[in-house]
Amino acid sequence: MPTQIKAGCIRFVSMIFTVVGARPNYMKAAPIHRAFERAGIPHALIHTGQHYDRSMSDSFFEQLGMPTPVVNLGVGSGSHAEQTGAVMVGLERYLSANRPRALLLVGDINSTLAGAIVAAKAGIFCGHVEAGLRSRDRSMPEEINRIVTDALSNLLLTPSADGDANLLAEGRRQADIVRVGNVMIDTLFEHLPAARELALPAQLGLAPGAYAVLTLHRPSNVDDTDTLSGLLRAVTEIANKLPVVFPVHPRTRKQIASAGLNGALEHPGICAIEPLGYLDFLSLTSSARLILTDSGGLQEESTVLGIPCLTLRENTERPVTITHGTNRVVGTDSGTIAKAAHEALTAPQEKRVPELWDGRTADRIVAAVMQRLT
Repeated sequence: MPTQIKAGCIRFVSMIFTVVGARPNYMKAAPIHRAFERAGIPHALIHTGQHYDRSMSDSFFEQLGMPTPVVNLGVGSGSHAEQTGAVMVGLERYLSANRPRALLLVGDINSTLAGAIVAAKAGIFCGHVEAGLRSRDRSMPEEINRIVTDALSNLLLTPSADGDANLLAEGRRQADIVRVGNVMIDTLFEHLPAARELALPAQLGLAPGAYAVLTLHRPSNVDDTDTLSGLLRAVTEIANKLPVVFPVHPRTRKQIASAGLNGALEHPGICAIEPLGYLDFLSLTSSARLILTDSGGLQEESTVLGIPCLTLRENTERPVTITHGTNRVVGTDSGTIAKAAHEALTAPQEKRVPELWDGRTADRIVAAVMQRLT
């Protein structure tokens, strides 16, 4: 579990820090830490506490074999400005007392943005893992975080060719861009055997390949009653033909209740359950027949697993999952979603894994960072 440590009570020499702030970061940071360990290079995690549920974070850290972070800044929830500002204050304080050799940032959350700003102003070498992803939709807070983080980072570690192209179009030097692949796939490959041994579908009374999995959490989908209602209407139509397992995010459950839509969760074909730890969730998704999601990570994982995925958004920052994977962006119209689900369930699927999504991305990240530092 992350612990509170006052800035300055530990002094690190030539340490490389990776910043994490929420669950999506953990799956990316875990293999990076192990790769630094294998290379004999001092590395530690800084947890901003942007999203921190004690039981869930403990579970993720334990399952992913992650070390206890050297500090938890404990910023908690708040508006985008409040959260970003709090992370900046905490990080600046900590890094001034424990100046690292380099700072690594993963993903596109507010902690990522805050880390890039602090590192740039302090003159600390900064690398961004998952650089270059673009949805072209600036109404998404994550898109702003991606653009600014990439503009300020010294080393841009991209997962796919479209990331390289986006960065070059924005004026970044080719020398600052290194395509390393998708580090989250490292975690998937490492933990897939253990996840499948859990056989979670059987515990839910489901046969492998005979159910769908739904995740729904983005504010644009769950905060608007009409949009949420339409999405649940589409899901219930799919559930008439194929069971749908729905690990319900606490915020989504609250919005469903506020909108008076709890009836959808009582549909006999919908299995609404509590959020799952990483291994349980991977056990569930890896044997699914269909994925319905507004999450970026599941678009990538389903691509590698060869499972049809319908992205319940108007765009994606991961177009390689469409051109080389099993993903399809279907928007939020209930009729379009139901039709796309039927097509996905009846059409043959071709598994096409993007280049370098091979489980060895973390080692390439370490090599790229150390080449630049030395």
